[in-house]
Amino acid sequence: MEIFIQQCINGLVLGSMYALVALGYTMVYGIINLINFAHGEILMVGALCSWTVVTMLAGSGLPGWMLMLIALSFAAVVCAALNFSIEKIAYRPLRNAPRLAPLITAMGMSLLLQTMAMVIWKPNPKPFPPLLPQEPFNLGGPVISVTQVVILATTAILLGLLMYLVNYTKLGRAMRATAENPKVASLMGVKPDRVISATFVIGAVLAAVAGLMWAANYGTAQHSMGFLPGLKAFIAAVMGGIGNLAGAVVGGILLGLIEAIGAGYLGELTGGILGSHYADIFAFVALVLVLTLRPSGLLGERVADRA
Repeated sequence: MEIFIQQCINGLVLGSMYALVALGYTMVYGIINLINFAHGEILMVGALCSWTVVTMLAGSGLPGWMLMLIALSFAAVVCAALNFSIEKIAYRPLRNAPRLAPLITAMGMSLLLQTMAMVIWKPNPKPFPPLLPQEPFNLGGPVISVTQVVILATTAILLGLLMYLVNYTKLGRAMRATAENPKVASLMGVKPDRVISATFVIGAVLAAVAGLMWAANYGTAQHSMGFLPGLKAFIAAVMGGIGNLAGAVVGGILLGLIEAIGAGYLGELTGGILGSHYADIFAFVALVLVLTLRPSGLLGERVADRA
């Protein structure tokens, strides 16, 4: 039971990071029907920018939490500017093109960002220094670190702020109107280009936060770190119902729990043949099962294609 509870804690932390990235996928898809496969690389850029700031300020004497805030602020600005530029340069000219064109462009942009990061930060992994106290909280057997508590709390706050923004603000109403029908929304005074750019910026900030969390939780950052979390976040968005914000959160948390619990018991279930490093199997098995039983996702609805 102790192992199960510990893996549930690990799964919630992992799922929280998946959820933040999945929200970026689902917001963009909900508005312009684009799968932005470069989104995982925004997480990577956020982690490496954070590492750069933390390394530069390592001897400044600032407390760890302040270093984390400064690094997060810098990473968020860089990622927001980067995603804004990607949307304007790479995706906007292809908005009315066949769907395959922006999809291939997104894949190319992902490879481009990985290569640029490898040139700027070099290919070797960067050890991310611990910024918060390392003494974990003992929960009567299972433990949770201060970093994991911060990850869970930050994710909950950001999700609450995002839901408020989408449901109760002028920008949120414009986003929902653009997602429903951009042509009609423009006739009502909404500027779809600005709304789409704002959506990319918001998604980038969430990915930057997830990147810092990922690096702080696992203690490393490198140019190739964004591919697998980005892919799994996309799986989470599809599982929850692509285009549905609540679905992205549910999918992310669920995928994190499935992966962590599966990793904890995989060796026992297979008689030691497969170890915990095969835990990625569970993410793809869960995706296949969800799409087989409910193709629109757990919280998705069947909708007609936009004219």
